[in-house]
Amino acid sequence: MSSHSNASSVIANARDKARALDRDDALAFTRSEFNIPTKTQIASTRLPDSATIEPGSGDGADKCVYLCGNSLGLQPKRTQTRLNQYLSTWATQGVQGHFKPLEGSPLPTWLDADERAAQLIAPIVGASEAEVAVMQTLTANLHLLMSAFYKPDIHGKHKIMLESKAFPSDHFAVETQLRHHGLDPTTSMITLTSPSSPEDNVLTTAEILSAIDAHAPTTALLLLPGIQYYTGQLLDIPTITAYARERGIFVVWDLAHAVGNVPLSLHAWGVDAAAWCSYKYLNSGPGCIGGLFVHERNSAVARAITDDRPEEGYTNRLAGWWGNDKGTRFVMATKFHPVRGAAGFQLSNPSILDITSLSASLEVFHEAGGVGALRGKSVRLTGFLEELLQTGIGEEERELFRIITPRNPEQRGAQLSVMLKPGLLETVMRELERRAVIVDERKPDVIRVAPAPLYNTFEDCVGFVEAFAEALAVAKREKTV
Repeated sequence: MSSHSNASSVIANARDKARALDRDDALAFTRSEFNIPTKTQIASTRLPDSATIEPGSGDGADKCVYLCGNSLGLQPKRTQTRLNQYLSTWATQGVQGHFKPLEGSPLPTWLDADERAAQLIAPIVGASEAEVAVMQTLTANLHLLMSAFYKPDIHGKHKIMLESKAFPSDHFAVETQLRHHGLDPTTSMITLTSPSSPEDNVLTTAEILSAIDAHAPTTALLLLPGIQYYTGQLLDIPTITAYARERGIFVVWDLAHAVGNVPLSLHAWGVDAAAWCSYKYLNSGPGCIGGLFVHERNSAVARAITDDRPEEGYTNRLAGWWGNDKGTRFVMATKFHPVRGAAGFQLSNPSILDITSLSASLEVFHEAGGVGALRGKSVRLTGFLEELLQTGIGEEERELFRIITPRNPEQRGAQLSVMLKPGLLETVMRELERRAVIVDERKPDVIRVAPAPLYNTFEDCVGFVEAFAEALAVAKREKTV
């Protein structure tokens, strides 16, 4: 039997197995909470005649295979309902929406919307409600955290350590923070590269700890991703955090790809601070509001807010009126008395539109039992996808790619990064799109495939591998012509 025939047989059997797994999935109900585009919708180049997506849209069998939640999560159906309720409040109440509870409304007053969102996000990141704030966006929050906690001493600890392939925005934030303090990134920024995996830069925990040891005397702050966006590697957050803090290094985690993806215990792990976006696995919508975590030891307010002496007894930070204690926020006094906890790092009043959208998705997480419940399904989905990539593709096409994400399920989230042979990416992405299979690319040669447990199925994994094999065959043919 040829390798192509064998692969076809594997795919046919895998589809039967996938359907059985999907039927037995205790979390299958969460898929119906999302608008999953149909193949026709995903191929369309026109805005629908009605901007309103009807409830149940995309419920037929003609759905696309959407494995791109690591870039932008799909829309929960209840998002439209919650946003319409917000718009109705605004339309009928005007400014009273800030303070006036409405009978029958599931929404908090606008004054309390950030607190409600903090209640919903706290269990997802493993923190107390007081340690989290829903505010700003990811890079803005990283800047705010560094402005509060990065205090360089040019003769001692002044360096910031990050990984060499960090998301570009993290690089930009670090470089500009250094320049803001009059420092040169060439001498005050340390970029970690893996000696054992220089091409992929999959950093082992031992390599990170070794770098911490080597640079501890001069390093003030460590910024690392919970999950590395390019490789999909899940770092050992508790071990790295403890090791760095023992050596006097303040630890900040970028959780853009980890929040809503893997279980987090930021308080118990002793993380100093963290920031995240919400439009990936949290499904809040493109560019939606982010969040931050500040451990309670770093956000205490020791002084009573009625004290008229100059402000002291709390960590200095860039401040705004929404970070002021709610009891005096509308007094319009010019003395800043921050809310105790992470909320005291807020600046302007947050976008209620954004918070409403985010909270709609967080309701689904709550109904699913939280990230811990979803993690088991996620591990099974990603493992199933990995097995199919090894067995469901013909031998010739299998030589055209390799998985760079760690094989150990404990070292990855809901993502496999697949590195193609040079020159294949453009054709492979084109052919996947033609087959209504949505993943994302990272040039020059990587596609990232992310089966999100809230709405993806085992059969989605089969659909991807089948389309990927066809796309590889076309790419190989075009390259040899």
